[in-house]
Amino acid sequence: MQQGLTEEKIAAIDTYQDSPVFTPQEKIALRFAEKMALSHHEIDDEFFRALRAHFSDAQIVELGMMIGQYIGFGRLLMVLDLERPVCSL
Repeated sequence: MQQGLTEEKIAAIDTYQDSPVFTPQEKIALRFAEKMALSHHEIDDEFFRALRAHFSDAQIVELGMMIGQYIGFGRLLMVLDLERPVCSL
């Protein structure tokens, strides 16, 4: 993210696709993460063309590796029951 993760972006994360606070590059990266977590079988050539409009092949691999690492880490925490309770603030 070009300017870091601002409070405005955190507040808009659930509606990132329609939010003006995210750049097109950020939106496609978030969409990639969402697809990797929820529907990786739907990632097709058309989606990779959309990624390549914003990222090089090396950047796509790096982004995919980071997404996969965080998904795996989150699942491990859940399996080992190490997730911290969400603060109600």
